[in-house]
Amino acid sequence: MSVLTTIGGVPLFSTSGEAIAWATARGIQGTHTHQYQGQTGYMGGSTHNQAASTLGQNTTTTSNTGGY
Repeated sequence: MSVLTTIGGVPLFSTSGEAIAWATARGIQGTHTHQYQGQTGYMGGSTHNQAASTLGQNTTTTSNTGGY
């Protein structure tokens, strides 16, 4: 797996297939995208909040000028 970075503890992958596999292993479906260093990255779950909820974390997202 190629993880570009994590956002709120959730991995951002370089391919949608990796994001789908991550989501499926956690009982969720779909993917969504984030921009990271000029590259589109793929995250499992149809929303960021859905993905973060699989980690049992606070699902609040914030704006960040770091590219994601």
